[in-house]
Amino acid sequence: MYAICLEQVSLWRRTQEEFSYDLKKTILSFLEGKYRQPAKNLVLDRVDLFVEAGEKLGIIGGNGAGKSTLLKLVCGILQPTSGSVRIWGKIAPLIELEAGFDPEISVLDNIVFYGVMLGFSRREMRERVKPILEFAELEDYAYVPVKALSSGMVSRLGFAIATDVHPDILILDEVLAVGDQRFKNKCKQRLQKFWDANATVLLVSHELDLIEQTCDRVLWLDKGQVKCIGETKEVVGYYRDMVKHTSSFS
Repeated sequence: MYAICLEQVSLWRRTQEEFSYDLKKTILSFLEGKYRQPAKNLVLDRVDLFVEAGEKLGIIGGNGAGKSTLLKLVCGILQPTSGSVRIWGKIAPLIELEAGFDPEISVLDNIVFYGVMLGFSRREMRERVKPILEFAELEDYAYVPVKALSSGMVSRLGFAIATDVHPDILILDEVLAVGDQRFKNKCKQRLQKFWDANATVLLVSHELDLIEQTCDRVLWLDKGQVKCIGETKEVVGYYRDMVKHTSSFS
């Protein structure tokens, strides 16, 4: 039984330069007859991916390969330009741990609203408030607006919520940079529970040793295309050889 199915998924996105091209400049370019259509890049190119329920899939590739974009498509943050994305189960995305919070309302209310966005009921989330605050070490900040927290506190809060609600699918994008070493170890211990359970996990990481130790299969993305997908040691081995070969010519 599949948890995630991507079929012939492609995504075109505007370049960062075009995102920063403000309205005033756009109007002036129209008046001067210099307007041009925003440039776009092909970020993902006809990606097929089928992930079994309970599978732990590692995703590797260089910077700009499309790894984080792929995760955002799975989470529904982005929509594909073409192709289909189908998901079965509740998803907890640990992609941008500070995203999704309302800075004006309290930590407690944010916990409830964040959980509701993930598909859980208000009642369920109110029952989870205490353990979430304890794990994030924010018990004294329950009624403080999120805008008063440091970025590290907000990251801890995001991690605590996403890993406490027991999702069917857990999405991890280089998330173990949260807090000090003591808190990182605490996070690793919590994540281990997902590997021991039946949760489906997508893990993006540059730590190849971590990928080898934890994942059933690996997807290697290169410039938005599936370079290779298969058994972990084999794919990671190919990737290490490519990196070694490339570095020898640089």
